[in-house]
Amino acid sequence: MQWIYIGVFGGLGCLSRYMVSGWIFKLAGRGFPYGTLGVNILGSFLLGLIMEGSLRSTLSSDLRMGLTVGFMGGFTTFSTFSYETFRLIEEGSLLHAGLNILLSIIVCLAGAAAGIVLARQF
Repeated sequence: MQWIYIGVFGGLGCLSRYMVSGWIFKLAGRGFPYGTLGVNILGSFLLGLIMEGSLRSTLSSDLRMGLTVGFMGGFTTFSTFSYETFRLIEEGSLLHAGLNILLSIIVCLAGAAAGIVLARQF
């Protein structure tokens, strides 16, 4: 049953990543990987919220695996972050590459912490 949850939620996560990053790119432009950064920040927050929330609820292990491994695995884009950052370095955009690394690490950690803190409120 876990495989079904992971597969279905993974597909939904991929579609959500595509829609959210596309929406962010439309708003902010493509001069910087805003879409990927935004998805990673939101994904970090949601993973913190889901993991901490599942410890405090009766969420089934199958559903938790579907949400975390499936949806969040399909939604977050660390591999895209790595590729885009490498391309920025390769293109000589060291400032943008460094900014992307710094923001991705610091803000995504903050997103995960915020999700955990929020989940602890319930």
